[in-house]
Amino acid sequence: MRKWLPLLAVSLSTFMLLVDLTIVSIAAPDLARELHSSFAALQWTVDLYVLVLAALLMAAGSLSDRLGHRRVFVAGLVIFAAASLACGLATGTGTLIAARGVQGAGAAAMYATNAALLGVVYAGRDRSVAFGVWGAANGAAAAAGPILGGFLTEHVGWRSIFLVNLPVAVVAVVLARVAMPGGRGSAAGRVDVPGVATFTAAATLVVYGLIRAGDTGWTDPLTVGVLAAGAVTAAGFLLVERRRTDPMLDLTLFRRPSFAVLMFGAAAVTAAAFANLVFVSLWAQSVLGLGAMAAGLILAPMAVVAFVVAGLGGRLLHAVPPRHSIGWGLLLVAAGTALCMLAGPGSGWAALMPGLCVSGLGVGLCTPVLASAALAVAPPGRAGMANGASNTFRQLGYALALPVFATVVTARAGEILGDAATARRLTGGGYQDLVGQVPAGVLRAAYVAGLDRIFLISAVIAGVAGVAVLALLRPPAVGGAEPDRAGAPSGVAA
Repeated sequence: MRKWLPLLAVSLSTFMLLVDLTIVSIAAPDLARELHSSFAALQWTVDLYVLVLAALLMAAGSLSDRLGHRRVFVAGLVIFAAASLACGLATGTGTLIAARGVQGAGAAAMYATNAALLGVVYAGRDRSVAFGVWGAANGAAAAAGPILGGFLTEHVGWRSIFLVNLPVAVVAVVLARVAMPGGRGSAAGRVDVPGVATFTAAATLVVYGLIRAGDTGWTDPLTVGVLAAGAVTAAGFLLVERRRTDPMLDLTLFRRPSFAVLMFGAAAVTAAAFANLVFVSLWAQSVLGLGAMAAGLILAPMAVVAFVVAGLGGRLLHAVPPRHSIGWGLLLVAAGTALCMLAGPGSGWAALMPGLCVSGLGVGLCTPVLASAALAVAPPGRAGMANGASNTFRQLGYALALPVFATVVTARAGEILGDAATARRLTGGGYQDLVGQVPAGVLRAAYVAGLDRIFLISAVIAGVAGVAVLALLRPPAVGGAEPDRAGAPSGVAA
Protein backbone atom coordinates (compact mmCIF):
# COMPACT_ATOMS: atom_id res chain seq x y z
CA MET A 1 0.00 0.00 0.00
CA ARG A 2 2.92 2.38 0.61
CA LYS A 3 3.58 2.65 -3.12
CA TRP A 4 0.19 4.33 -3.59
CA LEU A 5 0.79 7.07 -0.99
CA PRO A 6 2.25 9.47 -3.60
CA LEU A 7 -0.86 8.90 -5.72
CA LEU A 8 -3.03 9.69 -2.69
CA ALA A 9 -1.15 12.95 -2.06
CA VAL A 10 -1.43 14.02 -5.71
CA SER A 11 -5.10 13.04 -5.99
CA LEU A 12 -6.01 14.87 -2.78
CA SER A 13 -4.34 18.05 -3.99
CA THR A 14 -5.93 17.79 -7.44
CA PHE A 15 -9.39 17.20 -6.05
CA MET A 16 -9.01 20.12 -3.64
CA LEU A 17 -7.80 22.67 -6.18
CA LEU A 18 -10.34 21.66 -8.84
CA VAL A 19 -13.23 21.63 -6.37
CA ASP A 20 -12.37 25.25 -5.67
CA LEU A 21 -13.08 26.06 -9.33
CA THR A 22 -16.79 25.35 -8.95
CA ILE A 23 -17.46 25.33 -5.22
CA VAL A 24 -17.99 29.11 -5.16
CA SER A 25 -20.82 28.99 -7.71
CA ILE A 26 -23.19 27.17 -5.36
CA ALA A 27 -22.45 29.61 -2.52
CA ALA A 28 -22.93 32.67 -4.77
CA PRO A 29 -26.34 33.71 -3.37
CA ASP A 30 -25.07 33.58 0.23
CA LEU A 31 -21.87 35.40 -0.71
CA ALA A 32 -23.83 38.12 -2.50
CA ARG A 33 -26.11 38.68 0.50
CA GLU A 34 -23.44 38.73 3.20
CA LEU A 35 -20.77 40.66 1.28
CA HIS A 36 -23.24 42.90 -0.61
CA SER A 37 -21.67 41.86 -3.91
CA SER A 38 -22.82 42.14 -7.52
CA PHE A 39 -22.91 39.19 -9.94
CA ALA A 40 -20.02 40.69 -11.95
CA ALA A 41 -17.89 40.90 -8.80
CA LEU A 42 -18.73 37.30 -7.91
CA GLN A 43 -17.59 36.24 -11.38
CA TRP A 44 -14.15 37.49 -10.41
CA THR A 45 -14.05 35.16 -7.38
CA VAL A 46 -14.13 32.35 -9.94
CA ASP A 47 -12.30 33.95 -12.84
CA LEU A 48 -9.33 35.44 -10.97
CA TYR A 49 -8.63 32.05 -9.40
CA VAL A 50 -8.76 30.38 -12.81
CA LEU A 51 -6.77 33.16 -14.48
CA VAL A 52 -3.88 33.03 -12.02
CA LEU A 53 -3.94 29.24 -12.12
CA ALA A 54 -3.80 29.21 -15.92
CA ALA A 55 -1.25 32.03 -16.15
CA LEU A 56 1.26 30.43 -13.78
CA LEU A 57 0.88 26.77 -14.72
CA MET A 58 3.55 26.71 -17.42
CA ALA A 59 5.91 28.84 -15.34
CA ALA A 60 5.39 26.53 -12.36
CA GLY A 61 6.02 23.53 -14.58
CA SER A 62 9.28 25.02 -15.82
CA LEU A 63 10.28 25.93 -12.27
CA SER A 64 9.59 22.40 -11.09
CA ASP A 65 11.81 21.04 -13.89
CA ARG A 66 14.62 23.12 -12.37
CA LEU A 67 13.99 23.01 -8.60
CA GLY A 68 12.38 19.59 -8.32
CA HIS A 69 8.75 18.52 -8.63
CA ARG A 70 8.21 17.65 -4.96
CA ARG A 71 9.64 20.95 -3.72
CA VAL A 72 7.34 23.04 -5.92
CA PHE A 73 4.37 20.77 -5.12
CA VAL A 74 4.77 21.21 -1.34
CA ALA A 75 5.27 24.97 -1.69
CA GLY A 76 2.03 25.13 -3.65
CA LEU A 77 0.17 23.25 -0.92
CA VAL A 78 1.38 25.69 1.75
CA ILE A 79 0.44 28.77 -0.33
CA PHE A 80 -2.96 27.31 -1.17
CA ALA A 81 -3.71 26.53 2.48
CA ALA A 82 -2.74 30.03 3.65
CA ALA A 83 -4.86 31.66 0.94
CA SER A 84 -7.80 29.40 1.80
CA LEU A 85 -7.61 30.63 5.39
CA ALA A 86 -7.65 34.24 4.12
CA CYS A 87 -10.72 33.47 1.96
CA GLY A 88 -12.53 31.95 4.91
CA LEU A 89 -11.84 35.03 7.05
CA ALA A 90 -12.61 37.63 4.33
CA THR A 91 -14.93 40.47 5.35
CA GLY A 92 -15.35 42.06 1.92
CA THR A 93 -15.51 41.14 -1.75
CA GLY A 94 -12.17 42.79 -2.52
CA THR A 95 -10.33 40.77 0.13
CA LEU A 96 -11.99 37.57 -1.05
CA ILE A 97 -11.08 38.19 -4.69
CA ALA A 98 -7.45 38.98 -3.79
CA ALA A 99 -7.15 35.85 -1.65
CA ARG A 100 -8.63 33.81 -4.48
CA GLY A 101 -5.85 35.11 -6.72
CA VAL A 102 -3.22 33.88 -4.25
CA GLN A 103 -5.07 30.58 -4.06
CA GLY A 104 -4.68 30.32 -7.81
CA ALA A 105 -0.89 30.72 -7.49
CA GLY A 106 -0.70 27.84 -5.01
CA ALA A 107 -3.00 25.74 -7.18
CA ALA A 108 -0.74 26.32 -10.18
CA ALA A 109 2.30 25.02 -8.29
CA MET A 110 0.40 21.87 -7.30
CA TYR A 111 -1.33 21.21 -10.60
CA ALA A 112 1.76 21.80 -12.74
CA THR A 113 3.64 19.06 -10.90
CA ASN A 114 0.90 16.44 -10.52
CA ALA A 115 1.33 14.47 -13.73
CA ALA A 116 5.12 14.87 -13.69
CA LEU A 117 5.28 13.39 -10.17
CA LEU A 118 3.14 10.43 -11.20
CA GLY A 119 5.33 9.92 -14.27
CA VAL A 120 8.44 9.78 -12.08
CA VAL A 121 7.02 7.52 -9.36
CA TYR A 122 5.11 4.98 -11.46
CA ALA A 123 5.86 2.93 -14.57
CA GLY A 124 4.09 0.39 -16.80
CA ARG A 125 0.63 -0.72 -15.72
CA ASP A 126 1.05 1.03 -12.37
CA ARG A 127 1.38 4.29 -14.27
CA SER A 128 -1.85 3.58 -16.17
CA VAL A 129 -3.64 2.85 -12.90
CA ALA A 130 -2.18 5.99 -11.28
CA PHE A 131 -3.26 8.21 -14.16
CA GLY A 132 -6.69 6.57 -14.12
CA VAL A 133 -7.19 7.35 -10.44
CA TRP A 134 -5.79 10.86 -10.88
CA GLY A 135 -8.08 11.33 -13.86
CA ALA A 136 -10.99 10.19 -11.71
CA ALA A 137 -10.13 12.92 -9.21
CA ASN A 138 -9.98 15.41 -12.10
CA GLY A 139 -13.26 14.30 -13.60
CA ALA A 140 -15.21 14.18 -10.36
CA ALA A 141 -13.84 17.32 -8.71
CA ALA A 142 -15.27 20.00 -10.98
CA ALA A 143 -18.75 18.49 -10.81
CA ALA A 144 -18.46 17.57 -7.12
CA GLY A 145 -17.60 21.14 -6.13
CA PRO A 146 -21.22 22.33 -6.14
CA ILE A 147 -22.28 19.23 -4.17
CA LEU A 148 -19.72 19.78 -1.43
CA GLY A 149 -20.32 23.52 -1.60
CA GLY A 150 -24.05 23.04 -1.22
CA PHE A 151 -23.67 20.80 1.82
CA LEU A 152 -21.18 23.08 3.57
CA THR A 153 -23.02 26.31 2.70
CA GLU A 154 -26.37 25.02 3.90
CA HIS A 155 -25.22 23.27 7.07
CA VAL A 156 -22.09 25.16 8.14
CA GLY A 157 -21.85 28.44 6.22
CA TRP A 158 -20.11 29.71 3.10
CA ARG A 159 -16.78 30.33 4.87
CA SER A 160 -16.42 26.60 5.45
CA ILE A 161 -16.04 25.96 1.71
CA PHE A 162 -12.58 27.50 2.01
CA LEU A 163 -11.61 26.43 5.53
CA VAL A 164 -12.19 22.75 4.67
CA ASN A 165 -9.05 22.93 2.53
CA LEU A 166 -6.78 23.30 5.56
CA PRO A 167 -6.86 19.71 6.92
CA VAL A 168 -6.69 18.28 3.39
CA ALA A 169 -3.59 20.35 2.63
CA VAL A 170 -1.90 19.22 5.87
CA VAL A 171 -2.46 15.54 5.02
CA ALA A 172 -1.15 16.05 1.46
CA VAL A 173 2.00 17.81 2.73
CA VAL A 174 2.77 14.99 5.17
CA LEU A 175 2.26 12.32 2.50
CA ALA A 176 4.44 14.23 0.03
CA ARG A 177 7.29 14.59 2.52
CA VAL A 178 7.12 10.94 3.57
CA ALA A 179 6.42 9.06 0.33
CA MET A 180 7.57 11.17 -2.65
CA PRO A 181 11.11 11.25 -4.05
CA GLY A 182 12.87 14.58 -3.56
CA GLY A 183 15.89 16.14 -5.23
CA ARG A 184 16.45 18.96 -7.67
CA GLY A 185 15.26 18.95 -11.26
CA SER A 186 17.45 18.28 -14.27
CA ALA A 187 16.55 21.30 -16.44
CA ALA A 188 18.76 24.37 -16.59
CA GLY A 189 18.04 28.03 -17.23
CA ARG A 190 15.80 30.62 -15.62
CA VAL A 191 12.06 31.05 -15.32
CA ASP A 192 10.62 32.95 -18.28
CA VAL A 193 9.48 36.10 -16.44
CA PRO A 194 8.65 38.13 -19.63
CA GLY A 195 6.59 35.22 -20.90
CA VAL A 196 4.70 34.87 -17.62
CA ALA A 197 4.04 38.62 -17.47
CA THR A 198 2.75 38.97 -21.04
CA PHE A 199 0.66 35.80 -20.86
CA THR A 200 -0.93 36.86 -17.55
CA ALA A 201 -1.65 40.36 -18.87
CA ALA A 202 -3.17 39.04 -22.09
CA ALA A 203 -5.43 36.53 -20.35
CA THR A 204 -6.57 39.06 -17.74
CA LEU A 205 -7.38 41.72 -20.33
CA VAL A 206 -9.35 39.33 -22.51
CA VAL A 207 -11.38 37.88 -19.61
CA TYR A 208 -12.03 41.36 -18.19
CA GLY A 209 -13.20 42.51 -21.60
CA LEU A 210 -15.54 39.54 -21.91
CA ILE A 211 -17.01 40.12 -18.44
CA ARG A 212 -17.46 43.82 -19.18
CA ALA A 213 -19.14 43.01 -22.50
CA GLY A 214 -21.84 41.19 -20.54
CA ASP A 215 -22.59 44.37 -18.57
CA THR A 216 -22.06 47.17 -21.09
CA GLY A 217 -22.33 45.48 -24.48
CA TRP A 218 -19.82 44.73 -27.21
CA THR A 219 -19.84 48.25 -28.65
CA ASP A 220 -18.80 49.94 -25.41
CA PRO A 221 -15.54 51.83 -26.17
CA LEU A 222 -13.75 50.62 -23.05
CA THR A 223 -14.77 47.01 -23.72
CA VAL A 224 -13.46 47.22 -27.28
CA GLY A 225 -10.25 48.87 -26.08
CA VAL A 226 -9.60 46.25 -23.41
CA LEU A 227 -10.18 43.35 -25.82
CA ALA A 228 -7.92 44.99 -28.40
CA ALA A 229 -5.22 45.47 -25.75
CA GLY A 230 -5.59 41.80 -24.84
CA ALA A 231 -5.09 40.76 -28.46
CA VAL A 232 -2.01 42.99 -28.81
CA THR A 233 -0.54 41.63 -25.57
CA ALA A 234 -1.18 38.06 -26.71
CA ALA A 235 0.74 38.82 -29.90
CA GLY A 236 3.52 40.23 -27.72
CA PHE A 237 3.60 36.98 -25.75
CA LEU A 238 4.08 35.00 -28.95
CA LEU A 239 6.94 37.28 -30.01
CA VAL A 240 8.62 36.98 -26.61
CA GLU A 241 8.39 33.19 -26.63
CA ARG A 242 9.75 32.89 -30.18
CA ARG A 243 12.86 34.89 -29.30
CA ARG A 244 13.74 33.27 -25.97
CA THR A 245 16.19 30.39 -25.70
CA ASP A 246 14.39 29.06 -22.60
CA PRO A 247 10.68 29.87 -23.09
CA MET A 248 8.03 28.66 -20.68
CA LEU A 249 6.18 27.34 -23.76
CA ASP A 250 8.13 26.04 -26.75
CA LEU A 251 5.97 27.27 -29.64
CA THR A 252 7.59 24.83 -32.06
CA LEU A 253 5.55 22.10 -30.36
CA PHE A 254 2.47 23.54 -32.06
CA ARG A 255 3.93 22.60 -35.44
CA ARG A 256 2.97 19.08 -34.50
CA PRO A 257 -0.74 18.41 -35.20
CA SER A 258 -0.86 15.96 -32.28
CA PHE A 259 0.26 18.53 -29.73
CA ALA A 260 -1.91 21.32 -31.13
CA VAL A 261 -5.06 19.22 -31.16
CA LEU A 262 -4.36 17.99 -27.62
CA MET A 263 -4.31 21.59 -26.41
CA PHE A 264 -7.57 22.29 -28.27
CA GLY A 265 -9.16 19.22 -26.72
CA ALA A 266 -7.97 20.21 -23.24
CA ALA A 267 -9.59 23.64 -23.55
CA ALA A 268 -12.76 22.23 -25.09
CA VAL A 269 -13.51 19.69 -22.36
CA THR A 270 -13.61 22.25 -19.56
CA ALA A 271 -15.37 24.89 -21.65
CA ALA A 272 -18.08 22.50 -22.82
CA ALA A 273 -18.56 20.25 -19.79
CA PHE A 274 -18.07 22.56 -16.81
CA ALA A 275 -18.49 26.28 -17.57
CA ASN A 276 -22.25 25.86 -18.10
CA LEU A 277 -22.66 24.25 -14.65
CA VAL A 278 -22.35 27.66 -12.97
CA PHE A 279 -25.57 28.73 -14.67
CA VAL A 280 -27.28 25.41 -13.95
CA SER A 281 -26.57 26.00 -10.24
CA LEU A 282 -27.94 29.55 -10.39
CA TRP A 283 -31.03 28.33 -12.28
CA ALA A 284 -31.66 25.60 -9.71
CA GLN A 285 -31.42 27.95 -6.73
CA SER A 286 -32.99 31.08 -8.21
CA VAL A 287 -35.68 29.80 -10.59
CA LEU A 288 -36.48 26.37 -9.13
CA GLY A 289 -36.11 27.64 -5.56
CA LEU A 290 -33.90 24.76 -4.40
CA GLY A 291 -31.59 25.04 -1.41
CA ALA A 292 -27.82 25.02 -1.81
CA MET A 293 -27.55 21.34 -0.93
CA ALA A 294 -30.30 20.24 -3.33
CA ALA A 295 -28.88 22.41 -6.12
CA GLY A 296 -25.46 20.83 -5.65
CA LEU A 297 -26.93 17.32 -5.74
CA ILE A 298 -28.33 17.96 -9.21
CA LEU A 299 -24.76 17.55 -10.47
CA ALA A 300 -24.09 14.38 -8.45
CA PRO A 301 -24.82 11.93 -11.32
CA MET A 302 -22.27 13.67 -13.55
CA ALA A 303 -19.66 13.59 -10.78
CA VAL A 304 -20.25 9.90 -9.97
CA VAL A 305 -20.21 8.78 -13.61
CA ALA A 306 -17.03 10.75 -14.35
CA PHE A 307 -15.29 9.35 -11.27
CA VAL A 308 -16.20 5.72 -11.97
CA VAL A 309 -15.40 5.84 -15.68
CA ALA A 310 -12.05 7.60 -15.19
CA GLY A 311 -11.06 5.21 -12.40
CA LEU A 312 -11.89 2.11 -14.43
CA GLY A 313 -10.46 3.60 -17.61
CA GLY A 314 -6.89 3.46 -16.31
CA ARG A 315 -7.19 -0.31 -16.05
CA LEU A 316 -9.46 -1.18 -18.96
CA LEU A 317 -8.27 1.29 -21.62
CA HIS A 318 -4.53 0.78 -21.15
CA ALA A 319 -4.03 -0.39 -24.75
CA VAL A 320 -6.59 1.90 -26.40
CA PRO A 321 -5.03 4.71 -28.51
CA PRO A 322 -5.43 8.11 -26.81
CA ARG A 323 -7.24 9.58 -29.81
CA HIS A 324 -10.15 7.20 -29.25
CA SER A 325 -10.50 7.86 -25.51
CA ILE A 326 -10.17 11.63 -25.92
CA GLY A 327 -12.03 11.98 -29.22
CA TRP A 328 -15.02 9.82 -28.32
CA GLY A 329 -15.03 11.29 -24.82
CA LEU A 330 -15.44 14.76 -26.30
CA LEU A 331 -18.18 13.56 -28.63
CA LEU A 332 -20.03 12.14 -25.62
CA VAL A 333 -19.71 15.53 -23.89
CA ALA A 334 -21.22 17.05 -27.04
CA ALA A 335 -24.10 14.57 -26.97
CA GLY A 336 -24.66 15.14 -23.25
CA THR A 337 -24.84 18.90 -23.48
CA ALA A 338 -27.14 18.61 -26.48
CA LEU A 339 -29.45 16.35 -24.43
CA CYS A 340 -29.64 19.05 -21.76
CA MET A 341 -31.45 21.22 -24.32
CA LEU A 342 -34.53 19.01 -23.82
CA ALA A 343 -35.30 20.97 -20.63
CA GLY A 344 -38.18 23.41 -21.15
CA PRO A 345 -39.72 26.31 -19.20
CA GLY A 346 -41.85 23.94 -17.16
CA SER A 347 -39.12 21.36 -16.56
CA GLY A 348 -37.61 20.50 -13.22
CA TRP A 349 -34.06 19.45 -12.41
CA ALA A 350 -34.69 15.85 -13.55
CA ALA A 351 -34.80 16.97 -17.19
CA LEU A 352 -31.03 17.54 -17.08
CA MET A 353 -30.11 14.14 -15.64
CA PRO A 354 -29.71 12.14 -18.88
CA GLY A 355 -27.53 14.81 -20.45
CA LEU A 356 -25.35 15.29 -17.37
CA CYS A 357 -24.77 11.53 -17.10
CA VAL A 358 -23.70 11.28 -20.74
CA SER A 359 -21.39 14.28 -20.26
CA GLY A 360 -19.91 12.62 -17.17
CA LEU A 361 -19.18 9.53 -19.23
CA GLY A 362 -17.30 11.64 -21.76
CA VAL A 363 -15.37 13.55 -19.09
CA GLY A 364 -14.33 10.30 -17.42
CA LEU A 365 -13.08 8.88 -20.72
CA CYS A 366 -10.96 11.79 -21.87
CA THR A 367 -9.63 13.52 -18.73
CA PRO A 368 -6.99 11.02 -17.56
CA VAL A 369 -5.76 10.38 -21.10
CA LEU A 370 -5.26 14.09 -21.80
CA ALA A 371 -2.66 14.24 -19.03
CA SER A 372 -0.67 11.17 -20.06
CA ALA A 373 -0.85 12.09 -23.78
CA ALA A 374 0.54 15.55 -23.02
CA LEU A 375 3.48 14.01 -21.15
CA ALA A 376 4.21 11.82 -24.15
CA VAL A 377 4.94 14.79 -26.41
CA ALA A 378 7.96 16.01 -24.43
CA PRO A 379 11.25 14.54 -23.16
CA PRO A 380 11.59 14.00 -19.38
CA GLY A 381 13.33 17.35 -18.94
CA ARG A 382 10.27 19.07 -20.45
CA ALA A 383 7.64 17.08 -18.55
CA GLY A 384 6.71 20.08 -16.45
CA MET A 385 6.25 22.25 -19.55
CA ALA A 386 4.06 19.71 -21.35
CA ASN A 387 1.92 19.06 -18.29
CA GLY A 388 1.69 22.78 -17.58
CA ALA A 389 0.62 23.55 -21.15
CA SER A 390 -2.12 20.92 -21.08
CA ASN A 391 -3.46 22.13 -17.75
CA THR A 392 -3.16 25.77 -18.81
CA PHE A 393 -5.36 25.20 -21.83
CA ARG A 394 -7.87 23.34 -19.68
CA GLN A 395 -8.18 26.27 -17.30
CA LEU A 396 -8.21 28.83 -20.11
CA GLY A 397 -11.11 26.98 -21.69
CA TYR A 398 -13.09 27.41 -18.47
CA ALA A 399 -11.96 30.99 -17.80
CA LEU A 400 -12.87 32.20 -21.29
CA ALA A 401 -16.11 30.23 -21.59
CA LEU A 402 -17.55 31.49 -18.28
CA PRO A 403 -17.88 35.21 -19.21
CA VAL A 404 -18.90 34.32 -22.77
CA PHE A 405 -21.68 32.08 -21.45
CA ALA A 406 -22.76 34.80 -18.99
CA THR A 407 -23.12 37.21 -21.91
CA VAL A 408 -24.96 34.64 -24.04
CA VAL A 409 -27.42 33.68 -21.29
CA THR A 410 -28.22 37.33 -20.58
CA ALA A 411 -28.53 38.25 -24.27
CA ARG A 412 -30.87 35.34 -25.03
CA ALA A 413 -32.99 36.06 -21.95
CA GLY A 414 -33.12 39.70 -23.01
CA GLU A 415 -34.55 38.68 -26.39
CA ILE A 416 -37.45 36.97 -24.60
CA LEU A 417 -38.00 39.68 -22.01
CA GLY A 418 -37.38 42.62 -24.32
CA ASP A 419 -35.29 44.38 -21.67
CA ALA A 420 -31.55 43.93 -21.09
CA ALA A 421 -31.58 45.29 -17.53
CA THR A 422 -34.28 42.84 -16.45
CA ALA A 423 -32.38 40.01 -18.15
CA ARG A 424 -29.22 40.87 -16.20
CA ARG A 425 -31.16 40.80 -12.93
CA LEU A 426 -32.74 37.47 -13.85
CA THR A 427 -29.55 35.69 -14.87
CA GLY A 428 -27.71 37.15 -11.87
CA GLY A 429 -30.05 35.34 -9.47
CA GLY A 430 -32.86 37.89 -9.18
CA TYR A 431 -35.78 35.67 -10.23
CA GLN A 432 -37.64 35.99 -6.92
CA ASP A 433 -37.32 39.79 -6.95
CA LEU A 434 -38.75 39.97 -10.48
CA VAL A 435 -41.78 37.73 -9.85
CA GLY A 436 -44.74 40.09 -9.66
CA GLN A 437 -43.15 42.54 -12.07
CA VAL A 438 -42.91 39.98 -14.88
CA PRO A 439 -45.05 36.83 -15.25
CA ALA A 440 -43.26 33.81 -13.74
CA GLY A 441 -43.78 31.77 -16.89
CA VAL A 442 -42.03 34.40 -19.00
CA LEU A 443 -39.10 34.56 -16.57
CA ARG A 444 -38.71 30.78 -16.60
CA ALA A 445 -38.90 30.67 -20.40
CA ALA A 446 -36.28 33.42 -20.66
CA TYR A 447 -33.80 31.69 -18.35
CA VAL A 448 -34.24 28.29 -19.99
CA ALA A 449 -33.79 29.88 -23.42
CA GLY A 450 -30.45 31.21 -22.22
CA LEU A 451 -29.44 27.80 -20.88
CA ASP A 452 -30.43 26.16 -24.17
CA ARG A 453 -28.18 28.56 -26.07
CA ILE A 454 -25.10 27.82 -23.96
CA PHE A 455 -25.79 24.09 -24.08
CA LEU A 456 -25.87 24.36 -27.87
CA ILE A 457 -22.58 26.26 -27.94
CA SER A 458 -21.05 23.68 -25.57
CA ALA A 459 -22.16 20.84 -27.83
CA VAL A 460 -20.62 22.50 -30.89
CA ILE A 461 -17.30 23.15 -29.11
CA ALA A 462 -17.01 19.58 -27.83
CA GLY A 463 -18.16 18.08 -31.13
CA VAL A 464 -15.64 20.00 -33.22
CA ALA A 465 -12.85 19.17 -30.77
CA GLY A 466 -13.79 15.49 -30.74
CA VAL A 467 -13.70 15.21 -34.53
CA ALA A 468 -10.39 17.09 -34.65
CA VAL A 469 -8.79 14.76 -32.10
CA LEU A 470 -9.96 11.65 -33.95
CA ALA A 471 -8.59 13.05 -37.20
CA LEU A 472 -5.25 14.51 -36.07
CA LEU A 473 -3.99 12.79 -32.91
CA ARG A 474 -1.61 10.00 -33.87
CA PRO A 475 -0.41 6.98 -31.84
CA PRO A 476 3.09 6.87 -30.28
CA ALA A 477 5.90 6.03 -32.64
CA VAL A 478 6.99 2.41 -32.58
CA GLY A 479 10.29 1.91 -30.82
CA GLY A 480 10.12 4.95 -28.55
CA ALA A 481 10.41 8.66 -28.98
CA GLU A 482 11.24 10.15 -32.34
CA PRO A 483 12.49 13.62 -33.10
CA ASP A 484 9.92 16.11 -34.34
CA ARG A 485 10.53 18.71 -37.02
CA ALA A 486 12.19 20.98 -34.47
CA GLY A 487 14.51 18.22 -33.30
CA ALA A 488 12.85 17.61 -29.91
CA PRO A 489 12.01 14.00 -29.00
CA SER A 490 8.43 13.03 -28.52
CA GLY A 491 6.31 10.03 -27.74
CA VAL A 492 3.59 11.04 -30.17
CA ALA A 493 4.14 11.00 -33.88
CA ALA A 494 3.56 14.23 -35.70
